[in-house]
Amino acid sequence: MPRLLAAALLMALTLAGPTAVRAQDAAAPFDADLQRFAEILGTLHYLRAICGSNEGMKWRNEMQALADAETPSGERRTRMIASFNRGYHSFQQTYRSCTPAAQLAIRRYLEEGSKISRDLTARYAN
Repeated sequence: MPRLLAAALLMALTLAGPTAVRAQDAAAPFDADLQRFAEILGTLHYLRAICGSNEGMKWRNEMQALADAETPSGERRTRMIASFNRGYHSFQQTYRSCTPAAQLAIRRYLEEGSKISRDLTARYAN
């Protein structure tokens, strides 16, 4: 399911069309959701690793693919990457090992990320 989440969002943003035409740094109507999604990917990258998921660079690679598809360069890309890093570092400061609270956070972030993906796909993929 998590892989489908990132793939659906990536496909939705790729199919949105106008994003490729607008200026690199112009704000898109979905930028806040996209930045939140990037933060969730950063959080999952950290938490899934300490909880022994053996996914390696999966979440970072998903973020890289998303950033490359949506914002090849410029200020928007910088903001997305900063959001990813914020998610990663905020949980790095809180969790040193996998705890029941960390596992709960993973489940909640997977759910929130899925919701964002569905909402963006429904709103912008048509």
